[in-house]
Amino acid sequence: MIRKASVMYVYRDKFDEYKERHDQLWPEMEQVLKEHGVSNYSIFLHEPTAMLFAYLEAESEDKHASIAETEVCQRWWAYMQDIMQTNPDHSPVSETVKEVFHLN
Repeated sequence: MIRKASVMYVYRDKFDEYKERHDQLWPEMEQVLKEHGVSNYSIFLHEPTAMLFAYLEAESEDKHASIAETEVCQRWWAYMQDIMQTNPDHSPVSETVKEVFHLN
C-alpha cells in the first residue's frame, strides 16, 4: 500500500461548484478508482489560497498511474477543467507533496 498526497488549485469563484461535483461523483468514476486500488481518498480545500490538498492510499504506483489512461478519467478531467487549473490535456495542474512524517 502506498500513500500519495498532492495539491491542486480551484478557481476562487468555484469552491461550491467543486464540492457539489464531488458530492455527486459519477458512479463509474468511483468504480474506476476502486478497481485501480484507491482507498481512503480525501480532498481538502484551503480557502485563503484556493489550494486543494488531496490524500489517498493505493495498492501500487503503477495501478494508480493507470487511472489517467481510462476513458472515465479523461471525461472527468474534461468535466472539471472549467472550474480548476488544468493542463492542456485537461488533467489538473497538480504538484506532489512529499511525505515527511507518518504515525501508524
